[in-house]
Amino acid sequence: MLKQRILVVDDDKEIVRLMRGYLEQAGYEVLAAYNGETALHIIRRERPDLVLLDLMMPEKDGLEVTRLLRSDPLLAQTPVIMLTARVSDTDKIVGLEMGADDYITKPYNPREVLARVRASLRVRTSLGGGVQSKVLRSGGLELDTGMRRVRVDGREVSLTATEFDILQVLLEQGGFVLERGELIRRALGDQFLGVDRTLDSHIRNLRRKIEPDPQKPRYIQTVYGVGYRLGD
Repeated sequence: MLKQRILVVDDDKEIVRLMRGYLEQAGYEVLAAYNGETALHIIRRERPDLVLLDLMMPEKDGLEVTRLLRSDPLLAQTPVIMLTARVSDTDKIVGLEMGADDYITKPYNPREVLARVRASLRVRTSLGGGVQSKVLRSGGLELDTGMRRVRVDGREVSLTATEFDILQVLLEQGGFVLERGELIRRALGDQFLGVDRTLDSHIRNLRRKIEPDPQKPRYIQTVYGVGYRLGD
């Protein structure tokens, strides 16, 4: 069985060395880059299963790398966990709205990072792996679970891995209301319970991409005080 590959991107070589040790011990193959430009070359060439990405770096920072990944249809679903010393909610929201799947602040425990990596990859496997491909539809919205493609009124839409997983869970519920915690658990994993702001950022991004009018959502509807449901 091929090992899953993680790209660790940080200009601090000691952090890269430390994370490489933890990840390799956990059974992952580790690639490394020390600036954003090199990271992009490696991602395009090697197609890692997940990227651990520092925010503050030379030659393209983490936000720019994430923006470029999300604008490339071939790479848009690569999971990205952003690692940064910035701790304000505003900085976290900016990172998530640029397309990061998760956000961990320094200093961090490498075991926590490893747990987040496992949770992210496990959710991808449980939602898309080992299950017969199927197409889920609601109105003009169409999601192919095998090809991991989304179309709205025949137009293909590029989603991040986390956005795709959230939308898949909502479609599979067929219009039933999902409480916020349940949606987080099913789409992101138990590791993310309690991080409602993260879910809100991903929902905002999804609405911008799939809704005819994000201010009056047709597909992803808020059930105030409860959670979300898929509209007809």
